[in-house]
Amino acid sequence: MISRVMSAELAEHAGQRVTIAGWVHRRRQLKSVSFLVVRDRTGLAQVVAAGDLPPEESVVQVTGTVTDNPQAPGGFELVAPEVEVLTQHWAAPPIDLYRPVVGAALPTLLDHAPVTLRHPMLRAPLEISAASVAGFRETLDRQGFTEIHTPKIVASATESGANVFGIDYFGRPAFLAQSPQFYKQAMVGVFERVYEVGPVFRAEPHDTVRHLAQYTSLDAELGFIQDHRDVMAVLREVLAGMIESVRHRAAPALDLLGLALPEVPDEIPVVHFTDAQELTSSDEPDLAPAQERWLSEWAEKEHGSEFLFVTGYPLSKRPFYTHPDPARAGYSNGFDLLFRGMELVTGGQRLHRYPDYLAALGNRNEEPGPYRGYLQAFRQGMPPHGGFALGLERWTARLTGAANIRQVTAFPRDLNRLSP
Repeated sequence: MISRVMSAELAEHAGQRVTIAGWVHRRRQLKSVSFLVVRDRTGLAQVVAAGDLPPEESVVQVTGTVTDNPQAPGGFELVAPEVEVLTQHWAAPPIDLYRPVVGAALPTLLDHAPVTLRHPMLRAPLEISAASVAGFRETLDRQGFTEIHTPKIVASATESGANVFGIDYFGRPAFLAQSPQFYKQAMVGVFERVYEVGPVFRAEPHDTVRHLAQYTSLDAELGFIQDHRDVMAVLREVLAGMIESVRHRAAPALDLLGLALPEVPDEIPVVHFTDAQELTSSDEPDLAPAQERWLSEWAEKEHGSEFLFVTGYPLSKRPFYTHPDPARAGYSNGFDLLFRGMELVTGGQRLHRYPDYLAALGNRNEEPGPYRGYLQAFRQGMPPHGGFALGLERWTARLTGAANIRQVTAFPRDLNRLSP
């Protein structure tokens, strides 16, 4: 079997006869010479060809001699080639994938995503997303976390009043999980430190540039903490690890998109919710998008940081399992992390004593019955613990400067889109 060489490796084989394989990215037939540009997972390779050339997006295998050419992609090209068409092209792609700039509108790109995502500019954010997940895992693995996988079909909503997708589960009502929250808390009682990368589902009728009905959540939960500040310290390390992973794993994508990665301060600045209200002249119990943008600009101007923690949200705006601030009645040991003008992460300290859960549910006029499975762990003893959740697509959109979260999602699901 012929050993395949990737396009990014041609410089290592100068003067040798090698075989590459990929898609015909571009063909150019001139009077005296013709060129094929072949695309594989590592980039582009130029082939000096002759005769009839297969059309764009045909899958080919090319054997030729590697020679240097400063004008070719990567500075090398194949000459004296033997071109074999592995799969022919049957229809023209919906956009010209060889053009450096994508001119089509977003609906067109999403309608034809299996093909349009082949464009290097559209593929690059997904490479950054993958590198981010690798950094998330590596950072938490080093800190003694165990990766878990929790059910995505559940018997009740994670949070009371949540909008969830109902399904028929063999004749019984069930729901798509809108968070792994209950399960990751329970697994703190097993492993102490856990994380998960998985889909979550929100049946909220948001048709905005920042919301999806299904997205990938990066969740972590850890036990034996003092309070929410221990969780924030872990999150800071995770962010730094994700950015470093993108820097090393997705460098070509960063170069292609012309992106500069943010610096994570040794200590991310913190503002209490009440101070955030004062800074933004607001008396609302939550932050509006405009306030998030203002606070982010303030943090960058005052602290030189693109990241800002807002702590101490009112308990009324946090889930029932949120631990109260023992020093400030009505406020929580919870936090949000703002990044480049938008809330990116939500987290905090959780309740860990069984009687406190009964009291919290009672304060919201809810019965413990629907939460019986969840509450089992707390009847048997749980350590003080907390955690956070980060939306991968929103993170990638913030890193890349995408105006719409759908631009960095391979096959988005939202209020109107169910295919492809």
